[in-house]
Amino acid sequence: MIVATATAGISRHDVKDLALAAHGKKRILWADHDMPVLQQVRERFEAEKPLAGLRMSACLHVTAETANLVRALKAGGADLLLIASNPLSTQDDVAASLVADFGIGVAAIHGEKPTTYYKHVAMALDHRPHVTMDDGADLVSAMVFIALDRLSAFDDKQKPVRDWAEKFAPADRKSLFKDVIGSMEETTTGVIRLRAMEKDGVLPFPVISVNDAETKHFFDNRYGTGQSTLDGVIRATNMLIAGKRVVIAGYGWCGKGVALRARGHGASVIITEVNPIRALEAAMDGFQVMTMAQAARVGDLFITVTGNKHIIGKEHFEVMKDGAMVCNSGHFDIEIDLVALTEMTDHCTVGVRHEVDEYKLKMGKKLYVIGSGRLVNLAAAEGHPPSVMDMSFATQALATEYCVKNKGKLPNKVLPVPREVEEFVATAKLASMGVTIDSMTADQTKYSTSWEHGT
Repeated sequence: MIVATATAGISRHDVKDLALAAHGKKRILWADHDMPVLQQVRERFEAEKPLAGLRMSACLHVTAETANLVRALKAGGADLLLIASNPLSTQDDVAASLVADFGIGVAAIHGEKPTTYYKHVAMALDHRPHVTMDDGADLVSAMVFIALDRLSAFDDKQKPVRDWAEKFAPADRKSLFKDVIGSMEETTTGVIRLRAMEKDGVLPFPVISVNDAETKHFFDNRYGTGQSTLDGVIRATNMLIAGKRVVIAGYGWCGKGVALRARGHGASVIITEVNPIRALEAAMDGFQVMTMAQAARVGDLFITVTGNKHIIGKEHFEVMKDGAMVCNSGHFDIEIDLVALTEMTDHCTVGVRHEVDEYKLKMGKKLYVIGSGRLVNLAAAEGHPPSVMDMSFATQALATEYCVKNKGKLPNKVLPVPREVEEFVATAKLASMGVTIDSMTADQTKYSTSWEHGT
């Protein structure tokens, strides 16, 4: 059942079924127990209301952990609308609970078609936000295309966004988002897109790159992606990882985390890279490094985490073993060339297991795609554990506060998270874990900033 009309006293929404709310609330509160830093932020926001009077649109993965982020933003006074950033990452019970139990507007349905996804993007634009949040920069890119009056950039699946923009005269489109203070971006893919906008001179407002925060990528990308990716593979396939040759495309922070966890499960791990420094690092970390052309012939399980397109293509499918499995843990579903795979396929059995599709190729062998080529950790599992998202989402919330407090003072660039935010989050996390660390003496502090002491 699709519920698209808000009931009295409940924020506007488009969710699968509000009857799922009770279970969703349990999941949200369970996650909250393991997010003590975000709890601190929420409590302060409740008292100080730093976001009072502001409308926010957030295009994020709608999970129990995200629910606690948007609860903090609402506590800070924001009028928020949350939409999904990926068709398979929404947890429908969580979406229902946010609407029914916490009074937060949500437009997100697990498995939503592209046209529904972009209907929700149009809803987020129509909310006329002062601040946005993105996982993948879809909201900001839509704003840029509209402001540039490049509506032809929207294809048929994006028609709801084009239709919304066409309600305004061309002369008015440029100023539709003039009140936007700034945005937060939490994915590598999104930051790549935003830096390209900055380079082309079309980025219309400041964007804080939460993805580049040390309290994000060192932990969320490495430990969160590492654990949740293998969790998704195992839930979907019941595969024994031990003894398998696992090919990981990309050795950034996400790739490092996946490689570490795969090795911990007993896999023989192969890394493919285009960056010579990362490839060298992988080799010195004890992993085999080779080209995808070489790895395709020997791999049992392939995981892409590059943020780029067509990492695995026709030439690789042709030489893979019968029964090889492929999946993606990068943000968009373009890392595996599924169009090429479909063209090579005699018959595809969708859902041979939950979130596993079987491709019987014309040459006779079978290949398996997990999670439809989308984020396997969210399509086939629950995403990152709340403990690691505690840091990322506390950083998100505090970066939002920083952006609002510095309204009009920040350049229209992709900007780092302030150091004081990073240090607060790390210090608070350590305290929540019962860990204490040393501090420098006055003499040590003086020495660390001096040039006068030599050999």
